[in-house]
Amino acid sequence: MTSIGIIGSQGRMGHALVNAIGEQEELSHAGGVDQDDDFAALLAQSDVLVDFSVPDGLSNRLDLCAAAGKPMLVGTTGLEPAHHLSIDAAAKTVPVLQTGNTSLGVNMLAALVKEAAARLGDDWDIEIVEMHHRHKVDAPSGTAILLGEAAAKGRGVDLNDHSERGRDGQTGARAKGAIGFASLRGGSVAGDHQVILATDEERIELGHRAENRMIFARGAVKAALWLTQQQPGRYDMTDMLGLD
Repeated sequence: MTSIGIIGSQGRMGHALVNAIGEQEELSHAGGVDQDDDFAALLAQSDVLVDFSVPDGLSNRLDLCAAAGKPMLVGTTGLEPAHHLSIDAAAKTVPVLQTGNTSLGVNMLAALVKEAAARLGDDWDIEIVEMHHRHKVDAPSGTAILLGEAAAKGRGVDLNDHSERGRDGQTGARAKGAIGFASLRGGSVAGDHQVILATDEERIELGHRAENRMIFARGAVKAALWLTQQQPGRYDMTDMLGLD
């Protein structure tokens, strides 16, 4: 039986993860921690850790996981470059899967976006529109960034050099080859994402709508179980799904 520890256990995803773990007989819930709890004790009881908390303290948690030899799934969004460096460092010692979204459907969408971007020229404008509940604190969403990275990878470019965000006022014409982002917030929306590829006189719209947060929890549990069978390294959901 594989024991899964939850970081951010009192959040919406934390509660969903407990339910998802309970759906599978081969899994057990090792317990959960939040910002002021004893992470070392949870480490000792867990075979793998799943983090859906906040970026603050992530680097320290990764260091502790690496020292204890415990795999970790990082589903926390709003990460900065320093967090990614910490993930890279920990991945030299233990398996680490980092993703902006654990939904199997969203990651299949990302594969489709990458393929479309690779096959269509930069005369096709790419826009990513996302909507989430009113309580979400970061924008664009981790999923929107994941989709943007898929589009950029398909085109063979760096997303940081080709993204447009927060347009307002006299912005000038849209830059050729840009990948645009728009973020909407309201109500209790679990997550809606649409990728629009538009050129003269035609457009393609690829989308995903999350109807219940359990889709993320079930995907995270599946990925965490997969992670326990991997060698040290940095992974994402496409590795788990065998999409690359």
